[in-house]
Amino acid sequence: MAAAMVLGAGAALAEPQAEVLHWWTSGGEAKSVQVLMDEFASRGGTWTDMPVAGGGGDAAMTALRARVLSGNAPTAVQLKGPAIQEWYEEGVLANINAVAMANNWDELLPEAIADHMKCDGEYCAAPVNVHRVNWIWGNAQVLADAGLEMPTTWAEFNAAAETLQGMGITPLAHGGQSWQDATVFESIAVGLGGADFFRAALIDLDEAALTSDTMIAVFDQLRILRGFVDDDFSGRDWNLATAMVMNGEAAFQIMGDWAKGEFMAAGLVPGKDFLCAPTPGGGYLYNVDSFAMFSVEGQDNIDGQNLLAELIMGENFQEVFNLNKGSIPARLDVPLDAFDYCAGRSGYDMDVASGNGSLLPSYAHGMALRGAQAGAITDTVTAFFNSDMSSADAVTALALAVKNSM
Repeated sequence: MAAAMVLGAGAALAEPQAEVLHWWTSGGEAKSVQVLMDEFASRGGTWTDMPVAGGGGDAAMTALRARVLSGNAPTAVQLKGPAIQEWYEEGVLANINAVAMANNWDELLPEAIADHMKCDGEYCAAPVNVHRVNWIWGNAQVLADAGLEMPTTWAEFNAAAETLQGMGITPLAHGGQSWQDATVFESIAVGLGGADFFRAALIDLDEAALTSDTMIAVFDQLRILRGFVDDDFSGRDWNLATAMVMNGEAAFQIMGDWAKGEFMAAGLVPGKDFLCAPTPGGGYLYNVDSFAMFSVEGQDNIDGQNLLAELIMGENFQEVFNLNKGSIPARLDVPLDAFDYCAGRSGYDMDVASGNGSLLPSYAHGMALRGAQAGAITDTVTAFFNSDMSSADAVTALALAVKNSM
């Protein structure tokens, strides 16, 4: 009887536990993750935060590998795209399909997004949002003073940048980190080449597309943009580049809509203080933040995973989180009435892109390719951006790097 009482007391004291590894450390991102932490606590859970800054998640993945190899995986980890499948193949992910089925995730998510969250047809991860990657952000006052509008073609962007440069203003705020180089590169690629070219080159890795005249033109435009970046760009974090636009030090930034979270965290108003427009040429490149659940022991940790998955896909969290983060909800049934113009444009464009075949997973942000192939492309892009390599040589190097990564 005494033993039973002790066990009963232990069960009563058990509470959901979650150690969460993520790389949301900038102002807008930290504010967003706090929403989830608060909801988790309100349901009786204990959250252990494990933020790892830097590298667009690269540093976090290094930390994750060390934890998994030591047999001490976190409860939940910010993962996305093919990386989810790679970890599943290592046999270290947990199954949260029961939570998903109980909460009708198949009916609430776009099919393409749901597919990213499944391992062998069952849910192993939960999506928190949909980011559009190919955006241009502009400082409204700087552009007004220069008599410029947001560009709709790359030729317009180049002409505006030359005008700004002549006025002593940095045209393009950029951080010299490889994933930022890749973000600009893929935004040019989908704009100049269109959806079919992007799919062939940066999803299917077709050699003819990788070495085509279109790809040479993409590198040509990237070379032009390199001339519009300030001399101190090397190693700069993306949010510091966003701050350059906020402060009027630079006119434009090419970055996903997490940049909007930074603007809004600083109290700036879209359409008034800063402007948004898709990068020229169309197409919708998406990046879906999600949390994969790792195999853990202990009922409190398992309960923590299940609670976390439920909250992530909850309607309230999907709205409040994305209002802070700059993205739009992954759930189809969350209205965008409370969201700003840029989010409304993102939602509308995603619907259009879904219908015409131009809704595309971002290679630069880990949605389209596995790590080795994506890394091979990005290494070539960054080498080009930081050298005087010709565009013709770049496409040759690109095709070779992809071939060697297979």
